[in-house]
Amino acid sequence: MNIALEPEIFSVYVDAIEKSGGVVAPLNSDVHALIWTDYADPEGLKTALDQNPQLKWVQLPFAGVDAFAHLLNYPVLFTSAKRAYAEPVAEHALALALALGRTIPERVAAKSWGRKFAASLYDENILIIGGGGIAEKLTHLLEPFRAKVTVLRNRTDQPFNGSAEIHGISQFNSLLPKAKFIFITCALTDQTRHLFNERVFSTMRSDSYLINVARGEIIDQTALRNALEQKHIAGAAIDVTYPEPLPDDHELWSVPNLLITPHTADTPELVTHLFAERLRINVGAWIDGKPLTGEVEPVLGY
Repeated sequence: MNIALEPEIFSVYVDAIEKSGGVVAPLNSDVHALIWTDYADPEGLKTALDQNPQLKWVQLPFAGVDAFAHLLNYPVLFTSAKRAYAEPVAEHALALALALGRTIPERVAAKSWGRKFAASLYDENILIIGGGGIAEKLTHLLEPFRAKVTVLRNRTDQPFNGSAEIHGISQFNSLLPKAKFIFITCALTDQTRHLFNERVFSTMRSDSYLINVARGEIIDQTALRNALEQKHIAGAAIDVTYPEPLPDDHELWSVPNLLITPHTADTPELVTHLFAERLRINVGAWIDGKPLTGEVEPVLGY
């Protein structure tokens, strides 16, 4: 079966497709499946869809599909890479939390002995916003800390492979003020855009820490700056911002108790082989007429 791989062709992806019985071919009227490799070019995908109405399946490159939200009404089956990159992203989230709790950014810059301070994950209340693969992996990583982990998700009836308490996102306002560490792992949708705003920050524990490894727009960055400067929360770590890259002169670089990493929870080097494995699984399933992994639900937006 012919499968198009655009716009960038990587040999590891070609190998995965061919191992599953597919053949990489130029996008033409005989091709019904498209592997799209560039998250930053949704308009290029729109052009491909408009010019190739025969397409029946499009595999998107990342777990989040917010950049392609305006295309989800096309009569095409979209699959994403959700859950494919869960391990490195969960690992990064935990690293950020540990760095905040032990004031590592402060100590890296220090030139004197300074204060003694530590905030521990052990036996603490932890809240994870989003109940997908990252949340599952993060829950497993947190098990040694004896923490009380609560996960908020849209679908409480779906299986969750972890030892956390599961609640609906409707419990956000009641559970957030109880948490010491809050992790954002959810998709960016109309529901979650600027979920963390001035009002929400005012309800959080003054000794709480916020970690975002999802999408920058889930946090109102002006509200985050104010919350940190006014000490409504103890600290925050963000692997995602808006815009990206964050300009060198952006105000967030000078905000106290804010740790910023440059969207490195899932670098290309880390995820290339993981996406290749997703292609191997889905191409094989497509050829065999079986359900695909990571199907996107247009109504939900992920």
